[in-house]
Amino acid sequence: MFDMPYAVDNEYFQQRAQQAEQRRGELQRELGLDASRPVILFASKLQPRKHCDHLLEAYLRIASAPGAEPHPYLVIVGDGEERSALELRVKESGCTSIRFVGFRNQSELPRFFNLASVFVLPSQHEPWGLIVNEAMNAGRAVIVSDDVGCRPDLVRGAARLYATGGNAAIYYGLGVTEHAQGSTMVMGIANLAMATGNVGREGVGVNPLRGQNNVQGSCDMGSFPHELPGYRHISDTTARSLFEQAWGVELQPEPGLRIPNMFEAALSGSFKGLYCQGEDIVQSDPDTQHVASALSAMECIVVQDIFLNETAKYAHVFLPGSSFLEKDGTFTNAERRISRVRKVMDPLPGLADWEVTIELANALGYPMHYAHPAEIMSEIAALTPTFHGVTFEKLDRLGSIQWPCNEKAPDGTPIMHVDEFVRGKGKFFITKYVPSDEKVTRKFPLLLTTGRVLSQYNVGAQTRRTENVQFYDEDRLEIHPHDAEERGIRDGDWVGIESRAGQTVLRADVTDRVAPGVVYTTFHFPESGANVITTDSSDWATNCPEYKVTAVQVMPVAQPSDWQRTYQDFNQTQERLYEQRQPAGVAITAK
Repeated sequence: MFDMPYAVDNEYFQQRAQQAEQRRGELQRELGLDASRPVILFASKLQPRKHCDHLLEAYLRIASAPGAEPHPYLVIVGDGEERSALELRVKESGCTSIRFVGFRNQSELPRFFNLASVFVLPSQHEPWGLIVNEAMNAGRAVIVSDDVGCRPDLVRGAARLYATGGNAAIYYGLGVTEHAQGSTMVMGIANLAMATGNVGREGVGVNPLRGQNNVQGSCDMGSFPHELPGYRHISDTTARSLFEQAWGVELQPEPGLRIPNMFEAALSGSFKGLYCQGEDIVQSDPDTQHVASALSAMECIVVQDIFLNETAKYAHVFLPGSSFLEKDGTFTNAERRISRVRKVMDPLPGLADWEVTIELANALGYPMHYAHPAEIMSEIAALTPTFHGVTFEKLDRLGSIQWPCNEKAPDGTPIMHVDEFVRGKGKFFITKYVPSDEKVTRKFPLLLTTGRVLSQYNVGAQTRRTENVQFYDEDRLEIHPHDAEERGIRDGDWVGIESRAGQTVLRADVTDRVAPGVVYTTFHFPESGANVITTDSSDWATNCPEYKVTAVQVMPVAQPSDWQRTYQDFNQTQERLYEQRQPAGVAITAK
């Protein structure tokens, strides 16, 4: 067992563990097993007969070798049809460490699971000898199945390295969270860190790698529809009353809508308007045609950005944004470090973002009187316990501050959870594996995953206007040589990618960078329509889109997709209308 510096505050978890230990003791006595020796459990009914034969052969060979004592028990759970043949083979071997347990139906199997040190799950390529050798030194190992996509011994080795390697930290990115079970995976990561004691000191912890700068700061300030700044739920009367008193308004206690919910409500006619700051949802969100339909159904869309992006083409009002060089404020990174941002030039539009917000609020009848971002930070500090001690003066003096920064930690908190968690004891959550609903079929036999490249930033609204296009000037579809050959696709060919959401056309990049059965593309160029084919599948808790798993088919084509032709016509119309509104001699930068 690992040293756990934080007790588990979870009665259900503790009760289940006690019950499992009791059942294990009962089974050990029932089968005449020495409790000090490990057990290999093999559910033969769940696997091909040849697997049982392979495992039995490896077990007998290794268990009978000199110096193998005390070797693990092998418990085979099967039905009566297999029993006679297996028992005869075991009897002939003379091995006394094998038990055969019969059962009537598969519903009886779970009662044996807690007996195992090593539980052999269905797999096509198990290294049978390795399983037995692993069991010789087993604590409570689990043999994983082929669903994981890598060798089981590597998974076990990584787990043991993480648990016993001293300081161990987990860093994860969008490859974890952009799945339907992304939140479950993050909970599992937290469970692992707590179980191994890798929290509360330097060099350990769970660290999300943010996709863009200041994502952490946006979350801290209550960008979620259910939270106020400082991660306090909007239904919390005490927290909500602080903001009501400071702002002189009444706040609704019910959470607002997430972006996918906004789209659905717009299409049903109940969501009328959207104010979008610094985000290009038409290009970056999944199922582009669904997003465009929702925006077209709204009565008022306001976009504020530094360039006319794809979403701006649906806007009724466009407000200019300012870059990081044109404004004062703070950015917060993934280690909770708040850093000052200082203006080095006046905003080209004449107003910084915060000044635009003030002007808009005043025009709508709610007066705002902030004279500098330092005053806004003072309000944040007054209303948010974890920011009580943060000021621009202190940031200038210290260089940066890691929240919480308050009376208990006046200079910030470099390391969280040193003695205990914020809630007291750590809480484990049972994280059941639930496979994605997005599965390959005969119609869609490949899996598409999307991502980014270093030379283009996010949707490319900024970097496409730079010399970076010399390094990457179009979104291409990466496909494995085996999959390409099956479809008659050569490097550079135009291919159609179709999913249940839509179809687009990209140029093929035949490469072994991707695994067989997997294709990959980026979404930096709007004309590629990469998100036309991603679906509305999302995480059960956060609604984060499942960008990493889309079932598709890929075939050679000779012309653009219907969506690309429609997009070209729409884009040309928008550019023509924009040009007509410009004074003579003004360059167009909407592309």
